[in-house]
Amino acid sequence: MNIHGIAACLFAALLFAMPPARGEILVFDPENFVENALTAARELEQINNQILSLQNEAKMLVNEARNLTLLPFNVVSQLRATLASTTQLIRQAQGIAYQLSQAQSQFARFYPFAYGASVSGASMSADALQRWIHSLQALQTTISMQAQAAQNLTNDESALATLVDQSQAAIGILQATNATNQLLALQSRQLIQDQQLKLTQDRTAALEQARSVAAEAQSREVRRRFVGTGLRYTPQPVSGYGY
Repeated sequence: MNIHGIAACLFAALLFAMPPARGEILVFDPENFVENALTAARELEQINNQILSLQNEAKMLVNEARNLTLLPFNVVSQLRATLASTTQLIRQAQGIAYQLSQAQSQFARFYPFAYGASVSGASMSADALQRWIHSLQALQTTISMQAQAAQNLTNDESALATLVDQSQAAIGILQATNATNQLLALQSRQLIQDQQLKLTQDRTAALEQARSVAAEAQSREVRRRFVGTGLRYTPQPVSGYGY
């Protein structure tokens, strides 16, 4: 109903609700009454608009509060702890170091291209034993890393299920974004773990190949020493009994 309709209703209501008293003369100014009614209608309409505006603002505040609500689940600390466990296995690894300069120095020491004549047989045997220990230690690190990865898999499955549920039940943009970021963090941690596992596996294979090459170098030197540098023995006919 518009303002004029409201004013007309008010005018009709006042006519029926206010009968003149006996002996009194009713003095009525229609123009003034209509003007007052229109003013009251305008004020009523303004109040209604203000109420609607306040309701819309309240809805906006509620939506903003939902969008700014944090996700009640955080898997980041768990991911950091899991990554620290696999990193610690690499740091504790024995044998050939993972640090570049140390690895190059140790490799040059125990995996030579060839053995010189001044190296004793006992030294070559000690180097062969040390190379076998390196391979064994690398294999042990790989096995430990695989076991840790298998253990982490159970925790990752639980975290993934929880994050998916949290994402689907998110009540605002911030919660949905937070859940997505944590899912990406979980994926990144898994990729880092895969790289660490591949690193230890490749290290094991490389050391075993290097051990085989070094063994060939040792075998050549041992064979050279066995053959020697003198003349080979040549069979000669032997005569007996003076014949």
